[in-house]
Amino acid sequence: MPAKILDGAQLAQTMQVEMKAEVEELLRQGRPRPGLAAVLVGTDPASQVYVKNKCLACEKVGIQSFKKELPEQTTQAELLALVEELNRDPAVHGILVQLPLPKHIDTLAVIRKISPLKDVDGMGPESTGLLAAGTPRFLPCTPAGVQQLLVRNGIDVTGWHAVIIGRSNIVGKPLALMLLRDAADGNATVTVCHTRTGWSPQTGKVDIEKLQALTRQADLLVAAAGRTPKLITADWIKPGAVVVDVGIHRLAPKKLCGDVDFDSVKEVASTITPVPGGVGPMTITMLLRNTIASARAFL
Repeated sequence: MPAKILDGAQLAQTMQVEMKAEVEELLRQGRPRPGLAAVLVGTDPASQVYVKNKCLACEKVGIQSFKKELPEQTTQAELLALVEELNRDPAVHGILVQLPLPKHIDTLAVIRKISPLKDVDGMGPESTGLLAAGTPRFLPCTPAGVQQLLVRNGIDVTGWHAVIIGRSNIVGKPLALMLLRDAADGNATVTVCHTRTGWSPQTGKVDIEKLQALTRQADLLVAAAGRTPKLITADWIKPGAVVVDVGIHRLAPKKLCGDVDFDSVKEVASTITPVPGGVGPMTITMLLRNTIASARAFL
């Protein structure tokens, strides 16, 4: 029987309707409108689309968006000065600096410059430390979107073996911490696989069968490698597993796919996310949720 599809696009719409009502209630109470600043440096086409979509989503739920576009040659000092200005602006409750930045700018220095109280992307060192301590302020948006897809579809991972492919600071590491938490949406046992999982010093290569031996143990498999389109096929999957695909690859101008070979895996898994329309829409939605939470905290 083909797997159930976790529709991230539909859930994102549902949550954004909830958020719009929440913002309207804040305004009825005489509170300031939540505000999100999105900073874009350069003319990267994908980044331009992402920032545009985030601003449109803000408008949809009633969040005020402040779009700051800077030229490619912007210096690091100029960008840091803008971030500091936004840190001080009381109308701005969340700051997002769109990545990647031009190569001459130190990304980590910019992320560290964002006030922890406005770090709605959940990427700064204080946000990361609070998450590791089990007391998060803002959850990173993509992992939070994954977790909401599970929770809102009644998937309880308590006692499950969750295997995450990918150890990035954006998805793999924070999601592992979230699934480990002693909380209603956590309590899983987590294995994180990466580019050296199954590494053989003798051959100087990865033994892919060792990696597959781990993925076939997974009750929940999260694919977040982002390197090879359709890498994960049906023979990687434990029958009945829940599969979440965070990867995204462009095969043609209008054709996208993920890290998972959707057509084969859906015949083995019990539940699966599509690409597009799975985790992607949830990422923006969680950014909006963090911005509203930040506005409430400031009040």
